[in-house]
Amino acid sequence: MIIGRRSPRWRPGVDARAIRHPAGPGAARLMAAAKPVVVAGGGIAGIAAAVGLAERGVPVIMIEPHDQLGGRVRAWPVAHGSDQVTMSRGFHAFFRQYYNLRALLRRADPDLGSLVPISDYPLILADGHTDSFAKIPRTPPLNLTAFVIRSPSFRLRDLAAVNVPAALELLDVEFPATFSRYDGESAAAFLDRLHFPAKARHLALEVFARSFFAHPDDFSAGELVAMFHSYFLGSSEGLLFDVPRDDYDSCLWSPIRRYLERLGVEVRTGEAVSWVDAGQDVPRIGVASGAEIEAAALVLATDPATTRRLALDCAIPDEGWTDRVAALRNAPPFAVWRLWLDRLVASDRPAFLGTSGFGPLDNISVLEGFEEGARRWSAARGGSVVELHAYALVEQSAEDQLKDQLLAELHKVYPELEPAGIVAEEFLIKDDCPLHGTDPWHQRITVQTPHPRVVLAGDGIRCDLPVALMERAATTGFLAANELLASYGLAGHDLWTVPMHSRHRVARSLRHHASRA
Repeated sequence: MIIGRRSPRWRPGVDARAIRHPAGPGAARLMAAAKPVVVAGGGIAGIAAAVGLAERGVPVIMIEPHDQLGGRVRAWPVAHGSDQVTMSRGFHAFFRQYYNLRALLRRADPDLGSLVPISDYPLILADGHTDSFAKIPRTPPLNLTAFVIRSPSFRLRDLAAVNVPAALELLDVEFPATFSRYDGESAAAFLDRLHFPAKARHLALEVFARSFFAHPDDFSAGELVAMFHSYFLGSSEGLLFDVPRDDYDSCLWSPIRRYLERLGVEVRTGEAVSWVDAGQDVPRIGVASGAEIEAAALVLATDPATTRRLALDCAIPDEGWTDRVAALRNAPPFAVWRLWLDRLVASDRPAFLGTSGFGPLDNISVLEGFEEGARRWSAARGGSVVELHAYALVEQSAEDQLKDQLLAELHKVYPELEPAGIVAEEFLIKDDCPLHGTDPWHQRITVQTPHPRVVLAGDGIRCDLPVALMERAATTGFLAANELLASYGLAGHDLWTVPMHSRHRVARSLRHHASRA
């Protein structure tokens, strides 16, 4: 199934204010023979770019170093004795605001049957109280009002101390200008200026900043404000989300791979791009096996470090651009520890639990609560599959020490697991996520490069739309495809986002009045 032009009345979600960003016009399909476009990277951004190009008839070669597609959202098989199970880098939230990612998934799963909704994503503090996002109205500003009234994290005396002009900034946004408004200011500094209630800071930092694997002192306030807008204050889609009903590969990316191959895409997994020469009109690409490809164009949709290395070495003669590429930084490491245990968690435990104040522990996932493979293992073995996450490990401990800390904190939160034995485990630490720091927004690298036949895509690439994380990856992938499609005279692909500016005009007026007072 190829997603084409939709009815003007079609909406990607429940929010009637979602914005369609029309693509450029052009022919529906490339009819002439052409050299292939190489897409380096088989993560979400690379998949979106490959889909966008191939649906218009452009030949594509996708090159992905792992055996599975999905990039940082992939899953891979592991064997524990006779048990054949899977591992991944941790759970990812498929928010209903992720219009472009969900449109990508609909290529292979039109009804999104591979996704299941969660009922809540509670956040527990070490002092004992819990915040919940269930039963909160979706429509702004009712969602904000209801949440503040219901949440034990907000007290009247704390709210009275809030800096009103700074608070109104959250209701007065306009993208992309809002990203630049906070150049040089960190998420932590913005919350300090806001006088954000101390007992509620985890709601801003655990839900938003740390989902980027970033420390709040080194995370852009502009990104934080954009997250508030996209997920809460500017959207009626709600803060709850969906997750795949099984492991990422079988549920999402293997079907997408089959869709790509039906479109004629040559998918090369287990092979990596080792060098790029963009010194000529068309780029040449070398792969680790020693082969060379003379491509019509290149979509560089690799992890940040690989993008930085290939872009700096590709012979694009633009010193200003290479300086911007060299400035790319990775976020601090994060850890994922998946445990197969010999006993069950309590039956009322949520599938996902955010934690704050429990040492390095940031999230606990109970996989049989949503993943079919884990559910089968649990039923057969009478135990639970539990995953522990530790984000933004600025001061990284030794592996054994970190495991001891995570296990001790798990037992505080879920004491019924203290006597549990570990049947099997998988542990990983990675540091390959982009850092969205406090550097000037306009200096970040974009989809376009100085070379007309080389484009970039990924969640670390600047995008002027209010999107983040997996949705930014999908969006920049389609934007990269659109950039190249225009050069062929082909029609691009429409995109959707939450509103680009605040719908709260009263808040804008009040903020300007308060700032002059």
